[in-house]
Amino acid sequence: MQVDTRWFGTVDIDDNKIVTFDLGIIGFEDCKKFTLIYDVEKGDEAAIMWLQSLDEAALALPVMKPEFVYETYDPVVEDELLKSLGDDIQDDNIRVYCALTVPQDITKMTINLKAPIIVDFDTMKGIQLIADNSEYKVRYPIYDILKKEEN
Repeated sequence: MQVDTRWFGTVDIDDNKIVTFDLGIIGFEDCKKFTLIYDVEKGDEAAIMWLQSLDEAALALPVMKPEFVYETYDPVVEDELLKSLGDDIQDDNIRVYCALTVPQDITKMTINLKAPIIVDFDTMKGIQLIADNSEYKVRYPIYDILKKEEN
């Protein structure tokens, strides 16, 4: 399927790469279908990926696996909410991403550890939840961490 995007032009997306968010994501509840766009050479190990909406061409959220910047990341979420991903959730097929905020001054870049985006790649369903962990911030600074990883 071909999808027109604002930031990446026209992109070919396999139907089996479409993630459905039945509840949408926070702030974009009307957008239900997404795909992950990333540097093909790096595969799913790319540091920054884009959660591209298939419902709204201009909506592409930069996301990252939180363990790149917070090794012990372990969000506490209600099991009941995870059931929307499927009946038989296997940890091997679950991926957790967190949205990034990249302002004009890139040194102020942050990651939202408070609201993880969880995707079950078996069912291709996703959900964004609010973690119960009090230590996780909505705007956790990461520029210095990423610069250190680069070296």
